[in-house]
Amino acid sequence: MSDYLQSLSHRRYNILTDEWVLVSPHRTKRPWQGQEEEKPNQERPSYEAQCYLCAGNTRANGETNPNYKDVFVFENDFAALTNDSEDLNLNKGLLKAESEKGICKVICFSPDHSKSLSQMSVKDIEKVIYAWQNEYLNLGRKESINYVQIFENKGEVMGCSNPHPHGQIWSQSSLPNEVVKKDRSQLQYFEKNKRSLLEDYVNEELKLKERIVFENRAYVVLVPFWAIWPYEIMIVPKAHQTDIYKIPNSETILFAEAISVITKIYDLLFNCPFPYSSGIHQAPTNGKSNNHWHWHMSFYPPLLRSATIKKFMVGYEMFATPQRDITAEFAANALREISKKLY
Repeated sequence: MSDYLQSLSHRRYNILTDEWVLVSPHRTKRPWQGQEEEKPNQERPSYEAQCYLCAGNTRANGETNPNYKDVFVFENDFAALTNDSEDLNLNKGLLKAESEKGICKVICFSPDHSKSLSQMSVKDIEKVIYAWQNEYLNLGRKESINYVQIFENKGEVMGCSNPHPHGQIWSQSSLPNEVVKKDRSQLQYFEKNKRSLLEDYVNEELKLKERIVFENRAYVVLVPFWAIWPYEIMIVPKAHQTDIYKIPNSETILFAEAISVITKIYDLLFNCPFPYSSGIHQAPTNGKSNNHWHWHMSFYPPLLRSATIKKFMVGYEMFATPQRDITAEFAANALREISKKLY
């Protein structure tokens, strides 16, 4: 199947969002005369006196960080959502607005300013996962919180304001747009087939072996068939689990291994600290059973041809449909070849 699609313009269907992506493999032959990003500086000290996330330093709001030794979580000093905002309900004709409350947190992955997830040990990444689980559980228990979004922006090109290894956790009263799409698609499939949509999808990918980059006993790391970003990746548990708190204790280390492997591969792809936005989509915390949900972690990296050439979403992609040049199979093979060097 993949050979037939390598030179043919075609559309691919995203089973999670009920949307399409245009794939144009022949466009990789065009010469590039567009913008090239500066290659990021790879040298950073383990401690930076001016960094507001380093252990013992003072943050912008005047609070002092503890001398933390592994993972440190605190409420965002410049939160996009707060729990004490005034109630708002505007409904005048075609003008509609309503208040949105929530809690935003920052999670420092390590006290070492120089490291990213790719440079941390698997055991240290596991500590990050434990913190994610704890925040998902505790924030989700709050009556006003119906969804917990865990994510990371890595690299200046992805809008990261501080290179210290960290991510964010935004929790809110409503379901975000992307989550609403995935909630609908997974529910429809589950009600019809009495099975998890992503469990069935992963089983198909395991048979084909065309887009899988890495797998262990519990997880598959693959380029989704419908991927939009050039080297997009999804980490999916093989077993049906609604959220990360359902991960068996024996498998958190395997999830950490999957994160470690793909972030290392990314850094080796273009020999640079690979930028990306990553996030975990999982069951809402709205009090419903949400048995149709199958959690997954996605990585959306913008680099296309080298460390300095970025994939921009402009023109047709903004006004019509997302489009990509290299196929998911091409990307998976490139990443898989690097994994062979790691192991």
